[in-house]
Amino acid sequence: MSFELPSLPYSKAAFGNLLSEATFDYHHGKHHNAYVTKTNAAIKGTAHEGKTLSKLIRTAEGGLFNNAAQIWNHSFYWLCLSPEKKAIPADLENMIVSEFDSVEEFKTRFAQEANGHFGSGWAWLVLNEGKLEITSYHDADSPVAHGVKPLLTLDVWEHAYYIDYQNGRPDYVKALLDNAIDWDFVASNLDGEGVSRADQG
Repeated sequence: MSFELPSLPYSKAAFGNLLSEATFDYHHGKHHNAYVTKTNAAIKGTAHEGKTLSKLIRTAEGGLFNNAAQIWNHSFYWLCLSPEKKAIPADLENMIVSEFDSVEEFKTRFAQEANGHFGSGWAWLVLNEGKLEITSYHDADSPVAHGVKPLLTLDVWEHAYYIDYQNGRPDYVKALLDNAIDWDFVASNLDGEGVSRADQG
């Protein structure tokens, strides 16, 4: 069994100026696809072949871990995005307000984490022992490897935003947080749905 590049759940042109078709061509079609190709080549004929993607992430090291985790992280990221602006479901909004005082304060703190992350990586909203937490992981690292439940991520590698925003990471983060998050998907992850949808195998 080999892993596959998942199809995007929307048209590459659906986000207009927020995220361009060219960004999806490179980010999904080239970067994400390269992680899939490298992972498949690395596991062929080894004891890792046949593992689910999440199990591979928990057991692999080095380059194999990096490529496998990047498949998962990207697959999850695409699902976090929506070309239509969505409201936050009440159950998730209540949790956010309880933990961060307001939705706007949550967005401010999430943006601070994403923009303050030095170098390449991912900003995350996770559920850790029933509590919402904002964190970030460097390079390919993933919550799958840390035993926390992922709810939302933004990719802060430069290839995620450079075509559209140049070096303006804060503009990219604000644009997506305010206009392009699939809050229904984020809320569904309270029950662990996102892990299964991003997984393969």
